[in-house]
Amino acid sequence: MVSGNIFHCRKNSWPPEEYISKATLQLFDFDSAAPPEQAWRRRLNSHANLLKEFSVTFMEAIKMVRLGIRIWSYVREEASHGRKAPIDPFTRESCKPSATQGVPLGGMGSGSISRGFRGEFRQWQIIPGLCEPSPVMANQFSIFVSRDGGNKSFASVLAPGQHEGLGSHKKADDQGISSWGWNLNGQHSTYHALFPRAWTVYDGEPDPELKVSCRQISPFIPHNYRESSLPAAVFVYTLVNTGKERAKVSLLFTWANSIGGNSHLTGGHVNEPFIAEDGVSGVLLHHKTGKGNPPVTFAIAACETQNVSVSVLPTFGLSEKSSTTAKGMWCKMVQDGHFDRENFSSGASMPSLPGETLCAAVSASTWVEPHGKCTVAFSLAWSSPKVKFSKGSTFHRRYTKFYGTSERAAKNLAHDALTQYKRWEEDIEKWQNPILQDESLPEWYKFTLFNELYFLVAGGTIWIDSPLPSSNMRNKSQDQVKELENTKFKVTEAKVSCRQGAAAGRTADSTYDVEYTTDSASDGDYTVDGVDEKHHGDLSQESDASVTLSMMDQQYDKDDVGRFLYLEGVEYIMWCTYDVYRDFAATGDMSFGVDVWPAVRAAMEYMEQFDRDGDGLIENDGFPDQTYDTWTVHGISAYCGCLWLAALQAAAAMALQLGDRDFAETCKRKFLKAKPAFEEKLWNGSYFNYDSGSSSNSKSIQADQLAGQWYTASSGLPPLFDESKIKSALRKVYDFNVMKVKGGKMGAVNGMHPNGKVDETCMQSREIWTGVTYGVASTMILAGMQEEAFTTAEGIFLAGWSEDGYGYWFQTPEAWTMDGHYRSLIYMRPLSIWGMQYALTLPKAILEAPKINIMDRIHLSPNGGFTHNETGVRKIANKAKCFGNSVFHCSC
Repeated sequence: MVSGNIFHCRKNSWPPEEYISKATLQLFDFDSAAPPEQAWRRRLNSHANLLKEFSVTFMEAIKMVRLGIRIWSYVREEASHGRKAPIDPFTRESCKPSATQGVPLGGMGSGSISRGFRGEFRQWQIIPGLCEPSPVMANQFSIFVSRDGGNKSFASVLAPGQHEGLGSHKKADDQGISSWGWNLNGQHSTYHALFPRAWTVYDGEPDPELKVSCRQISPFIPHNYRESSLPAAVFVYTLVNTGKERAKVSLLFTWANSIGGNSHLTGGHVNEPFIAEDGVSGVLLHHKTGKGNPPVTFAIAACETQNVSVSVLPTFGLSEKSSTTAKGMWCKMVQDGHFDRENFSSGASMPSLPGETLCAAVSASTWVEPHGKCTVAFSLAWSSPKVKFSKGSTFHRRYTKFYGTSERAAKNLAHDALTQYKRWEEDIEKWQNPILQDESLPEWYKFTLFNELYFLVAGGTIWIDSPLPSSNMRNKSQDQVKELENTKFKVTEAKVSCRQGAAAGRTADSTYDVEYTTDSASDGDYTVDGVDEKHHGDLSQESDASVTLSMMDQQYDKDDVGRFLYLEGVEYIMWCTYDVYRDFAATGDMSFGVDVWPAVRAAMEYMEQFDRDGDGLIENDGFPDQTYDTWTVHGISAYCGCLWLAALQAAAAMALQLGDRDFAETCKRKFLKAKPAFEEKLWNGSYFNYDSGSSSNSKSIQADQLAGQWYTASSGLPPLFDESKIKSALRKVYDFNVMKVKGGKMGAVNGMHPNGKVDETCMQSREIWTGVTYGVASTMILAGMQEEAFTTAEGIFLAGWSEDGYGYWFQTPEAWTMDGHYRSLIYMRPLSIWGMQYALTLPKAILEAPKINIMDRIHLSPNGGFTHNETGVRKIANKAKCFGNSVFHCSC
């Protein structure tokens, strides 16, 4: 761990008492109603500025013409097949992004809905690959307060009145939501975020004598692979009456039958009330999606108790043609504070007509005595059991393993959320408290660390259930299963059972079955499409080993965790960018290593073709052939070359542990040849040059030049270079790429010339990549440079998350420029802040690695040749089709 309190000289946390009075905090000091000390905070009346997107210069545009033509052709080709291209820089969203985001709702992989810090529900991602950013303004919480004697009454939406989506003028005869009481100023109301929870405290708004805390809770619980997949969230309202009169308080939850955009106008939607067990009741909203996408059902509900009464209005509309209008609904609540009990027996509504908006409401009413307290809980759940990819592959979401495949499961999800949320919170606090209470860590780091995890919910993640093979398929495949099982035992020195310890230590995002979830499904060999999960085609002829290994999962692993996918970003719709060896080393899961080894070896052998001169290093070819795809590289590059050295080490170590000694030897020979060549061609005495070419930026200082060293250090592998070289390069990056950019308050710029000027060769060389900056900080921690590491990472916090920053909270982009303009919001790389925490608390398996370097345990044979014997592992790889072109095509 980091020692001392060296970071506390900079104040970048906000104690809650600076936003809420101590007296109010004391009133909420029970039942988790008070926000934690370590949280990200905003006042509800904070200005939410529009975010500014990057632009390219004229010269950059000229250089990118060929790339632009290729992308344009690809976009048109995909559109001709009715599909959206994974990357489409030519189409812009009509909704301009703004600095309003907050903690998203629900668990992982079942679709997501974000909730802005001012209370709006937005950023809809129910359908894979489709993101609707605009808020649905009918989705709101509201409050109605009246006191004994009738002298005081208040009615207000619990969101600031000056809000996007409402329009600037309110018509007197308007029957829609602008007729509601948008009376909240927000000056005395604050938002507090510590993912996966958030608190909104209304300190005397709208009633000066009523303190209100709304706690938002989602089931994001480490090592809980059941509830972390649930599409549900809870909103717990704690009410404290500081007045001398008894107060009747009614809270209202309204919801439109919509999945964002204009989906509420498509018609065919149906609402119906329900009453469940344990006092839970509410409304189901059945949504009919367009374009052949699976339907969605929402449930909004509240829990009736001895002190709380629940009523519903199953349908109301936003126009004067509606039988019950939004204005009529609001007037009913102002007058009575509840709806009629008869509404529960009204049954399902008629399907909505095209152009008609169908909404529903749930009210929970209670009396709060003078100086008394009361709790009211609402839940939101949605059920969309099938996930359908753009090329037709269909699977069941993970939560259906526990709730079934009916859309009506939303009712049970809403019920269970209301009855289980306290246990969720206990588990969340047990997970977070050790970090939050660590006084050696800077305050900004603690809450940014947890809040960056928002991406695992809001990043278009998909968690599907493992498909169960039919009995016919099992019978046809027994010989294959036996053969593969026996083969693995032959080639593995360590004792490896099919599922020995597979579940232990493996997290949801390290499950690895990329080929299975893409290629095999799209080819029609094995498509889960419907509740009967039929097998299409002849497995004995067509299937690959990944399907067969999946069958073995089902037979031997009782704690199967399904398949987890995440997007590169909501603008870059590409799935699954996982590492291999680091997870293998950290978990010690041998069966996981056996599963992925064919793909690992295939990738390494595929890369051999790029070693043009036989020096053991791969070369770049001066066009977009690596992640910095506009920052071209010629010859040997610091980034790719360093990663290649790390890959050779990792592949050699993995091969040795899995019994593929020939390939381990091959990788070691290449490594011993490549390392001195890399240093000879790129090391200049203080850092590694950008590349070995002769362009104007070949000697640039690249922030990411030690990406491979980060990987090896994180994996318990020996360092790639001498310690002096590693620290020298990191010091150069810190002094130039970090501190020469606005004093270290922006993160690490990708490229910097040795003269101290930013490398403006292209768009990406002058950008600051948020995830890369966190990665550089992680490398610094592993190299013993903790203070520099936290200063480097703090720049991302200051520019992206702080009150004086650019407003990228809960939508951290891939990159921003030095003037703060973003590129690609809601991107996966910033999750690498957890690489910092990983470096601070390395797993036991890494810390207790054998004293003898694993590379030194690979003994080279005298002949010195590169062998390609047909080992048992090689046989598995062939059966998995890992050595053909198919492995490199993703068809989701």
